[in-house]
Amino acid sequence: MTLAAGPTADTDPRVALHRLRAEVAKAVVGQDAIVTGLLIGLLCRGHVLLEGVPGVAKTLLVRAFAAALDLDMKRLQFTPDLMPGDVTGSLVYDPRGAAFTFRQGPVFTNLLLADEINRTPPKTQSALLEVMEERQVSVEGSPRALPEPFLVIATQNPVEYEGTYPLPEAQLDRFLLKLAVPLPNRDEELGVLRAHHQGFNPRDLAGAGVRPVATAADLAAGRDAVGRVGVVDMVLGYIVDLCRATRVSPSLELGASPRGATALLAASKAWAWISGREYVTPDDVKAVTRSTLRHRVRLRPEAELEGVTVDQILDAVLGTVPTPR
Repeated sequence: MTLAAGPTADTDPRVALHRLRAEVAKAVVGQDAIVTGLLIGLLCRGHVLLEGVPGVAKTLLVRAFAAALDLDMKRLQFTPDLMPGDVTGSLVYDPRGAAFTFRQGPVFTNLLLADEINRTPPKTQSALLEVMEERQVSVEGSPRALPEPFLVIATQNPVEYEGTYPLPEAQLDRFLLKLAVPLPNRDEELGVLRAHHQGFNPRDLAGAGVRPVATAADLAAGRDAVGRVGVVDMVLGYIVDLCRATRVSPSLELGASPRGATALLAASKAWAWISGREYVTPDDVKAVTRSTLRHRVRLRPEAELEGVTVDQILDAVLGTVPTPR
């Protein structure tokens, strides 16, 4: 994915946010599209699911992204023995005051990296449902608001399913985007090796030169600007037609819901704004359709047996639904 050049006025938050890709690239080679997806998630207040094999720098990418935005980040390794209180926090008895006090869990941060989220049982996975939807934690009936901004970035391995618990549809639906983290091409992998040969330490981002280039204020201004991006009825109809086409596809047993349509609208507006436009085009919708809908639809078993993928079905939908002119 290639973005158009952003505006040049320093007062435009796009300028600062466009610097993110170059700053993250100091630590992670060749993942510009994933950085853009994470940025769309923050601009839309939507969470992101990263899927990729081990060793493609998913954790390093998120750490560098948080450092370049000067945001607080916490990493939580999801394991089979993880309990809900380990995620959200819990009440702890304080003998000095003879009272229970709330000890915050790792969700009280700006960026929560939920590493290998599908390795914990549904009971613990469900602890994130309220967190992701309401951006709060309720303990003993008392809601506690999370910091702003707040984003869950979850990872999972697409090739190893032993000892995992597939995410329920209700949880998947709370992710705005599902991004496939690719393996680097040959030149990019050479760049990784050169960096390590020259002493790059993935645990020392400051030593790699990663510095804050944008702030939460830039994000807030960006969100306001995305909210003002225009969408004509013809493009709204195109979004609806794409989602409705997934519901009648013979290869899918579950199509995109109306919530999926609203997610596609939000992601399209953010993509258009990042690309330097104040209105959404059909090409903007096409650019984010797969990442927005691939986790909201489900293949029929017979289609899976034939080796069909969700992305292939979405490509077919994009090819058959008439594009507005």
